[in-house]
Amino acid sequence: MAKKILVVGGGGREHAIIKALKKSPDCGEIWCAPGNGGISYDAKCKNIKATDVETMVAFAAEEKFDYVVVAQDDPLALGMVDALAAVGIPAFGPDKAAARIEASKVFSKDLMKKYGIPTADYATFDDPAKVMDYIKAKGKYPVVIKADGLALGKGVLICENEEQAADGVKEIMLDKKFGASGNHVVVEEFLTGPEVSVLSFTDGKVVKPMVSSMDHKRANDHDTGLNTGGMGTVAPNPYYTPAIAAECMEKIFLPTIQAMNAEGCPFKGCLYFGLMLTPDGPKVIEYNCRFGDPETQVVLPLLESDLLKIMAACTEGTLADTEVKFSEGAACCVILASGGYPVSYEKGKPISGLTNGQLEGESNITVYHSGTALREDGTLVTNGGRVLNVVAKGDSFEEARERAYEACDLINFEGKMFRHDIGKKALQGRSAWDE
Repeated sequence: MAKKILVVGGGGREHAIIKALKKSPDCGEIWCAPGNGGISYDAKCKNIKATDVETMVAFAAEEKFDYVVVAQDDPLALGMVDALAAVGIPAFGPDKAAARIEASKVFSKDLMKKYGIPTADYATFDDPAKVMDYIKAKGKYPVVIKADGLALGKGVLICENEEQAADGVKEIMLDKKFGASGNHVVVEEFLTGPEVSVLSFTDGKVVKPMVSSMDHKRANDHDTGLNTGGMGTVAPNPYYTPAIAAECMEKIFLPTIQAMNAEGCPFKGCLYFGLMLTPDGPKVIEYNCRFGDPETQVVLPLLESDLLKIMAACTEGTLADTEVKFSEGAACCVILASGGYPVSYEKGKPISGLTNGQLEGESNITVYHSGTALREDGTLVTNGGRVLNVVAKGDSFEEARERAYEACDLINFEGKMFRHDIGKKALQGRSAWDE
């Protein structure tokens, strides 16, 4: 019987999840809350804040959803999966105890230390003065300072000297730029090497990794400018060779799942491994307790298996018997952002070039909507910093990249900005992939 499904969130990641779920023969009516203008072409939207657990759960119960996908980190950390379970609605995503793996960097670093999972050397603090004493005593730069809690992917500062470190500590711990997330901080050694994102499905027993990807965090070309929620991605990541994948499974992926079980908080859902391929082998930079954004936008278009079946298997504990297969090709995502992002930007700019939110006649191009709204007259307008995710598939990196950028030129709005070098690093790493 076709399932009535609710996806919680309202960005490009949620749009990618919805489009993938709709391919399943078991997918019936699909809703998104809060959703956005572009998502409304693919799902019914209900304007409930993703963090309003009580209202969301009441809505889910009232509408009698068969399944809920909690895609965003905040509601997971607030225990939405637990609250849905309490009213008898199964959901994709970890419960509150397991979501701590992202919601508290102190928890995740201590977990890695306790169970011998490779990560950067670190120390945790709740006193700003002690942070600076530690950094001065180490005297090693750059040094990384992270807010303990959720900070929309922006609570990580790389400090090149003592002055920057002092400013960073002030910003996070005294000025409370990220609110209560900055009550504790983690200070880490700076790791070098290619970064890799690996999203994985897990039912708390087995881990089935998805195709690897490479994120581009900085706002401007050549990895300059401010940190953002992500300006683009490519998949697969050429630096992530089969040998490295096997090493990660043995030393990082399975040990993490086993560690969470040992701590009495088994993890079910999508576990995101943010990795650095250092000269000393792969190390964990961070865990996320959900699909990454914008990594999801390049990973799910390459998924050949039934996403709904996989998600249900994660919830039910039957992932070992469920197929997770990806195509051989490549995908490239370029984010079209509002001028001024990630600082200040204007909203409400009409978007041209799209019909019902998509590029007509472009079978290899999908446009996922992050920050769009529909006016009463049906005009699609900008409504956020990251506006659109233009995703292209191809048989090769070169093809996917070329198609994505050609598509970007067909879409316009006042103040449109994007990076021109998404995937260039991946192209440079082909030799590593081919070995």
